[in-house]
Amino acid sequence: MITTRHRLAAAAVAAALTLTLAGCASGQTSDSAGASSSPTAEATATHNDADASFAQMMIVHHEGALEMADLAAETAQSPDVVALAERISAAQGPEIDLMTGWLEAWGEPGPDAMGHGGMDHGGMDMDGMDQAGAMAALEQLSGHEFDRRFLELMTAHHQGAIEMAESEIEHGTNPDALSLARTIIDAQTAEITEMANLMGQL
Repeated sequence: MITTRHRLAAAAVAAALTLTLAGCASGQTSDSAGASSSPTAEATATHNDADASFAQMMIVHHEGALEMADLAAETAQSPDVVALAERISAAQGPEIDLMTGWLEAWGEPGPDAMGHGGMDHGGMDMDGMDQAGAMAALEQLSGHEFDRRFLELMTAHHQGAIEMAESEIEHGTNPDALSLARTIIDAQTAEITEMANLMGQL
């Protein structure tokens, strides 16, 4: 009789332990997924060609914006334009690092390996100029002329980024890439409005 009770008790403890461990494992998975924001955590999630292309193209696009913004931070006359340029650099630099991490984790080539280093894609065409042409034009200007032309070209550049992000939302599948696309749309739409207001003050 004692042996039977001991066996029943042991079985009950074993069953409870199994349920507890299962619950902990389930909780760990949920917590891990909910807290993951690093590129390596989500990079193993499903991605498709649209996600890879978005990251490859947007890296190059952001690099063009950084080049223009760094020049504006040094050259612009208006303190508001300088501040905007610095904010653009501060936001887009980390996004480049983020997308580079995704491509590495996905096993996808970077933009240089894909031949996108000097691409003329979407917003890289600014008022009929490619990145090199836009930089050459800006480098010849100073004062308010520089400020206005920078704002015009960066507005066109942002519009191109928004189009690329909208395409990612329509065709992509990776949750992190889709989230970044929405962030780009929101942030750069607000900056386009800000730049329009700044141009009205020059």
